[in-house]
Amino acid sequence: MEIVIREIQEIDYSEVLSLWNNEIGNRKLDAATMASNYERMSKNDAYKTFVAVWENKVVGFVTTVEVLAVGLPVGYLKINGLAVKEEYQGNGIGTKLLQYVENMAYANEISYILLSSGVKRIKAHAFYERNNYDKDSFCFDKVLKYNKSMKE
Repeated sequence: MEIVIREIQEIDYSEVLSLWNNEIGNRKLDAATMASNYERMSKNDAYKTFVAVWENKVVGFVTTVEVLAVGLPVGYLKINGLAVKEEYQGNGIGTKLLQYVENMAYANEISYILLSSGVKRIKAHAFYERNNYDKDSFCFDKVLKYNKSMKE
């Protein structure tokens, strides 16, 4: 199976949206929100999204952001999402996506990668551990109610 990893293109949005909603699924996205987010992310070099393509079909993706941190001399790379279509899992596609991101980090002299994975994604946890990622912290989040009038 020949897998090609490349940067996301607008024609990939619907497949990545489907992957996000069906495989990650912690917060459902709609097409308009995803397109808007990618439009904003494309204007900032810290954000990168790559897709895994097999036989002209998007079968996986990974999205990252390079983050500065006070305690790390060059910051770190945060994986904001990684998913492979269920029927393609177990074929090394997720590992290829991780290796691609790791090589990008090495090229940018970043020596630390961080990712969060939903509590219920047990198969994903085992996958990350097989790829030498340590389970060493808790992730906390809080959904805030955004009020446009607060900005004015």
